[in-house]
Amino acid sequence: MSERKATITRKTHETEIAMVLNLDNAGECKISTGIGFLDHMLSSFAVHGGFGLQLKCNGDLDVDCHHTVEDVGIVVGRAIKEALTKSATPFMRYGSARIPMDEALGWCDIDISGRPYLVFKADFACERIGQLDTQMIKEFMYSLAINARITMHVGGEGENDHHKVEAMFKAMAYALRAAVQVNADGKVISTKGVL
Repeated sequence: MSERKATITRKTHETEIAMVLNLDNAGECKISTGIGFLDHMLSSFAVHGGFGLQLKCNGDLDVDCHHTVEDVGIVVGRAIKEALTKSATPFMRYGSARIPMDEALGWCDIDISGRPYLVFKADFACERIGQLDTQMIKEFMYSLAINARITMHVGGEGENDHHKVEAMFKAMAYALRAAVQVNADGKVISTKGVL
């Protein structure tokens, strides 16, 4: 089986993004979005998912972080979809994970179904973590789920917003890692025969 890999570029008046995602080989993890906490979360996602991820984004951070975060979510979602579509190798489809981080707990359930949907359950005490507005966490998850065409339920609880968000990103990584695992039976897991 060849590696499930995607190279995506996206350029708008607000952001310019280039990324490479490899679902089968951890490889290099090199991320630069201009938002330190987002870089940290994407690094956690790559490391805990066992994914190779190289991503460079130049965005209009002089405005705020919205366009950068949303567009990075779009590109990561598109890369997941493209890497799986190009391969045509059947995968396990479903993945779930619960990740503790000190007092916080994050969870994520994924169905790579072709039916994009997001359920997000988390509240934040802080307006931002570093340079990342906490209201943009949901926007990132939404952009990723819609563009990857997956159903994703994700949430977190706890006292420390940093811990909560990091646990959520790690849970997403482990859930996606389980969902993209190659199905040894060689069959599409669906009563329809297709996703």
